[in-house]
Amino acid sequence: MIALGIEGTAWSLSIGVVDEEDVIVLENDPYIPKEGGIHPREASQHHSERLPSLLSRVFEKVDKNSIDVVAFSQGPGMGPCLRVVATAARLLAVKLKKPLVGVNHCLAHVEVGRWKTEAKNPVSLYVSGGNSQVIARRGNRYRVFGETLDIGIGNALDKLARHMGLKHPGGPKIEELAKKGKDYYLLPYVVKGMDFSFSGMVTAAQRLYDSGVAREDVAFSFQETAFAMLTEVTERALAYLDLDEVLLVGGVAANKRLQEMLKIMCGDRGAKFYVPPRELAGDNGAMIAYTGLLMYKHGYQTPIEKSYVRPDFRIEDVEVNWD
Repeated sequence: MIALGIEGTAWSLSIGVVDEEDVIVLENDPYIPKEGGIHPREASQHHSERLPSLLSRVFEKVDKNSIDVVAFSQGPGMGPCLRVVATAARLLAVKLKKPLVGVNHCLAHVEVGRWKTEAKNPVSLYVSGGNSQVIARRGNRYRVFGETLDIGIGNALDKLARHMGLKHPGGPKIEELAKKGKDYYLLPYVVKGMDFSFSGMVTAAQRLYDSGVAREDVAFSFQETAFAMLTEVTERALAYLDLDEVLLVGGVAANKRLQEMLKIMCGDRGAKFYVPPRELAGDNGAMIAYTGLLMYKHGYQTPIEKSYVRPDFRIEDVEVNWD
């Protein structure tokens, strides 16, 4: 079977086509603001304008009549962006006379990670712009065992980068600066049980920068503190759940320093560490297509009248009836 998936929960606009074994096509056209952060209305306008040409690029490489399932990111995400993607998916499903599947964005990150690594039953650390969560499966649902109390780590990195005058996306730029940092400055380390918070750390790091501290050292200090927090709660979940695999997913999963810290922790605990290929770590249409195909094969289908978007869609809301 072959599935087409459309991703557009925030700034990334992506369409993927997959079969049960591999990614066939993956085309991206992200929204990059000229300045500042992501504005939902502007991002949705970008998606609306670019979706037709993006679909054309995909159908130049794959026969649209070969598509068996149409999947789309139903949430969580920015409402205006989600609505554009849902509308396009509905129209495509009706035109092609194919079943429609609404996919939970967070679930898609975890499932594509399991698909493209050897992870079977991992503790997943999901780190992106809008989300930061520690996730593991219990019974027929994925459960969130810890999460941010305010903003996602990706959002935190972007806020700090913008304060330094760096353009979106800020995470990769902070990572490069941090490699050159030498002096560590103490920043708020906020872990409350299994949850964590980044907003106070962002404010403190911005003040450090404003006080004249080199931005390389600010970036270095920020990464070391934030990633230590994430590693701590991931290790605690690993111990509590008595599991031996860690899967890192989401856009920030591409950060080599975060990967390194988790690898060290896993090595100390005798656990295996996994991260999907870079092109599948961040938001992408292939993860939506694969998860939609997986869901369809196990009896899921979204009627048009129930294909409304869900900006606050939680991963726990999805019943998982596959291994």
